[in-house]
Amino acid sequence: MEKLEDKLVEKSKEAFAMAIELYNKPTIKYRVEGFSLFICNAWELMLKAHMIKSMGENSIYYFDHPDRTLSLENCIQKVFTNNKDPLRLNLEKIIELRNTSTHFITEEYEMVYVPLFQSCVLNFNEKMMAFHNVDMTTIIPQNFLTLSVSMKALDEAEIIAKYPEEIASKLINTSTNIADTILNNNDKFAIRIEHYHYITKNKDKATSFVGISNSSDAKVKIIKELKDPNTTHKYSTKSCVSEVCARLSRLGIALKYDGEIKKFNMYHFNLFCNYYGIKSNPKLCYQHQLTHTYGYSIQTIDFIVEEIKKDPENIIQNLKNSLTKK
Repeated sequence: MEKLEDKLVEKSKEAFAMAIELYNKPTIKYRVEGFSLFICNAWELMLKAHMIKSMGENSIYYFDHPDRTLSLENCIQKVFTNNKDPLRLNLEKIIELRNTSTHFITEEYEMVYVPLFQSCVLNFNEKMMAFHNVDMTTIIPQNFLTLSVSMKALDEAEIIAKYPEEIASKLINTSTNIADTILNNNDKFAIRIEHYHYITKNKDKATSFVGISNSSDAKVKIIKELKDPNTTHKYSTKSCVSEVCARLSRLGIALKYDGEIKKFNMYHFNLFCNYYGIKSNPKLCYQHQLTHTYGYSIQTIDFIVEEIKKDPENIIQNLKNSLTKK
């Protein structure tokens, strides 16, 4: 007979897939509400399965009502005991949306919550692997775990004109509160979505084109401060190595060199940098002019892990051999 916790995990996987498919479906107009409902259901089922495994079946029921299972809020408090944990804060914000969105249905919620949604998806994948040894990327391809994003920014004046005072105030206050919380937390709470526009004379480096005209109705503002490398390239070599190690561990990938299992280290990181030219790629690396130290983006970590996944037994030796021949 199938165990209860296994049934819960299977239902959790289904709810998660429903959340992703619904959110990325272009014909769904109010997808935010549907996503919050299904992603909360996925988390609740997954956490209850974990609690049964680690605390016993009785742990998912109310002590004074043994016929009722705990709410998601209760499960979160039991599993993630630190109330300052960004992952817990992320879930609590999404639960708040789920509980109130039926009273305040607006399309603009997407612009406010999608950074939280993206973190929630990645956090779920991480905890599903840690708690149940299930890699969701084997069920939903990695590229589909990136949620489609509205390019439109939240316009307060437009919101005030479009909605009654109660709804407009709720949306604006929520947006402000979440924006402040994002600044004080890491990517477990929210994946910030930022768009940078550069002016270049080299068309080969451009991905899109704009024309600047004094008579144009569409105004383009020239931004002199292009980016903050402390935000976009915040990882040091040491933190990159640590994050790659952590991801490989969560994925259950054993990196090998000379036939032996090795922990990813500085030497391995430098092999990747030298072979793939990471330090000369501005999307992956930034050199600080004053200290001459290097900062790396999250894309660097993503790239290295993906390359290791392709051939963990031979990639280090192959990189070394290729660089020796150069």
